[in-house]
Amino acid sequence: MIKITFPDGSVREYESGVTGLQIAESISPALAREVLSCGVNGETTELNRPITEDSTLALYKWDDAEGKHAFWHTSAHLMAEAMQELWPGTQFGIGPAIENGFYYDVMPPEGVVIREEDFEKIEKKMQELVQRKEALVREEISKQDALKFFGNRGQTYKNELIADLEDGHITTYTQGAYTDLCRGPHLMTTAPIKAVKVMAVSSAYWRGDEKRPQMTRVYGISFPKKKLLDEYLTLLEEAKRRDHRKIGKELELFMFSEMVGKGLPMWMPKGTMLRLQLEDFLKKIQKRYGYQQVMTPHIGSKNLYVTSGHYAKYGKDSFQPIHTPEEGEEYLLKPMNCPHHCAIYAWKPRSYKDLPLRLAEFGTVYRYEQSGELHGLTRVRGFTQDDAHIFCRPDQVKGEFMRVMDIIMIIFRALKFENFEAQISLRDKVNREKYIGTDENWEKAERAIVEACEEKGLPAKVEYGEAAFYGPKLDFMVKDALGRRWQLGTIQVDYNLPERFQLEYTGEDNKKHRPVMIHRAPFGSMERFVAVLIEHTAGHFPLWLTPDQCVLLPISDKYNDYAMDVKMQLEAAGVRAFVDDRSEKIGRKIRDNEMKHIPYLLIVGEKEAAEGTVSVRKQGEGDQGSLRVAEFAQKVNDEVREMTEQY
Repeated sequence: MIKITFPDGSVREYESGVTGLQIAESISPALAREVLSCGVNGETTELNRPITEDSTLALYKWDDAEGKHAFWHTSAHLMAEAMQELWPGTQFGIGPAIENGFYYDVMPPEGVVIREEDFEKIEKKMQELVQRKEALVREEISKQDALKFFGNRGQTYKNELIADLEDGHITTYTQGAYTDLCRGPHLMTTAPIKAVKVMAVSSAYWRGDEKRPQMTRVYGISFPKKKLLDEYLTLLEEAKRRDHRKIGKELELFMFSEMVGKGLPMWMPKGTMLRLQLEDFLKKIQKRYGYQQVMTPHIGSKNLYVTSGHYAKYGKDSFQPIHTPEEGEEYLLKPMNCPHHCAIYAWKPRSYKDLPLRLAEFGTVYRYEQSGELHGLTRVRGFTQDDAHIFCRPDQVKGEFMRVMDIIMIIFRALKFENFEAQISLRDKVNREKYIGTDENWEKAERAIVEACEEKGLPAKVEYGEAAFYGPKLDFMVKDALGRRWQLGTIQVDYNLPERFQLEYTGEDNKKHRPVMIHRAPFGSMERFVAVLIEHTAGHFPLWLTPDQCVLLPISDKYNDYAMDVKMQLEAAGVRAFVDDRSEKIGRKIRDNEMKHIPYLLIVGEKEAAEGTVSVRKQGEGDQGSLRVAEFAQKVNDEVREMTEQY
């Protein structure tokens, strides 16, 4: 007999060799019908995999991320099987589950180009295959046999992957006539896949290398019920309506120019105003929490990033070194702000009385992203981080970490990001090669984060293998109005950069000690945060943040001068306003400006000009009556104060 421990701490005994499905059946037949995969000792596996020793067990359904992952991973194999039947001779690359669905990178036979008009054909073939209810059979295979098997089928990309694998750790999964090199996990059969949709097709370089062949990437999504697919497609239409690229263009917030360069956003006046409001909001909070603002260059000596370790880890994702006229002198566009802040710390001797030292910067950094990966403001080559680095004594780490958590909570509340999850990202339990620093320092840093979350009462999911190369971190995953997850705020504890830069402070014992460094970015990056904010609000920004708080609408050209005079009065009172002086009918002006989500529309004509008033319309609420200009300015400022002072 073996003991199975469940997530709630309860323990049951079963015969050795029991499967996850059998355990689910022993609990409830209904559960057995819904469960898709299981987690055995933290590893997600198929439900029919025998369990032969005392283990922890979690049963995953559709609502669990692990359940969806197995479902979509199996669907990727199903789509590959369909393409194999439709276009014999197709070569296959990789086909993972992704956040929403799955994709497969394929090289179709010569003369075949997979286009949008082929989507329905692929879907029909997948639905036909599902009717066969094919079992997925897992097999462990030697490296030699794997190379022979896929080589005989002309699968050169699979053989390249196998060449990098260690013998004794290679598995295949077969359903019907399709066999794939794969680690899993999967569903037991294809039967639960009731609804499929091929979503898109694009190009992707093999293994992400621009020097390698360009493959065809086919995206799809699937569900256990057609109703769920219909709901998803409806949500997708709403997402298109909220697309930050579309709204950003309509509201004139930002732009891209091929002449300037791909992935390099330029902020228009209205977008700049929005961004500056966010920056000012955070600066006020940071001032309360004892931060000092700094500014550092957009470039740095290559040696700076060699010392920090960023060049070794991110050199391939950086722009090419900048060579100066001086022989042997090399600079890089700044990929990170932290090495510069380390240099500021090291500029003069520090005492224990100087700590914590909190340095903050809205610093622009540059990473070379492949053209195919660029996407509006969410994936760019130049972006500004709301970066700060706290240099503190070891006994101050937990307290400083908790204060950063407070700042992030203030921002989330102010911007109505009420649905979020916290994730503690720790080192991989087995592979430690990709991390720098001693085990002792890593253990101290990881313990500080876990204890901070416990003391704050913040439920946090622990993910192994997701830490930064220099330290563990706490990430905040925000769900927007459409339920999509975005990684925004992050806090990281770092014992390693102070070591690499030989940073010191003189302790109370008059000896030299090493400070601890905390990295934090509540917004993450200004570009990504604004993109998420646009889509979360659909462009309806809160009054304190919106670039234009009101628009003046003269009912005819005769009242343009009065409108301009009111605008000047409002701006003098701290209210952001502009005049729509187009020679259009007032009804058209109202409709157009309501489409721009401007909170207040102020109509001015003969009566208003004579009385020194404005006729007020509020977005979504209609006519609010007439107010004197000073009264309206006071109303707006009171609303803004009420919104922001609580934070």
